[in-house]
Amino acid sequence: MKTVLVFRTSVTTCRKARQVEPMLDSLMGSGESWNFDLEDCDHILRVEAFSLQASVIISSLRQAGYACEELED
Repeated sequence: MKTVLVFRTSVTTCRKARQVEPMLDSLMGSGESWNFDLEDCDHILRVEAFSLQASVIISSLRQAGYACEELED
């Protein structure tokens, strides 16, 4: 079953999103996906994954130099 993870990020432009695209793609398995809503004030990253942990995404974005925190339901 897919889990939807939602994060507040400091990825504010399409250019910045393209910079992290290879890293996010490398974390995704078959049938998993991600997208940014850069028009939202929290610059939302939405991930649909089967087993990917939020901590992995947070750590990866932080290593790339971006702030990232999971938003709870």
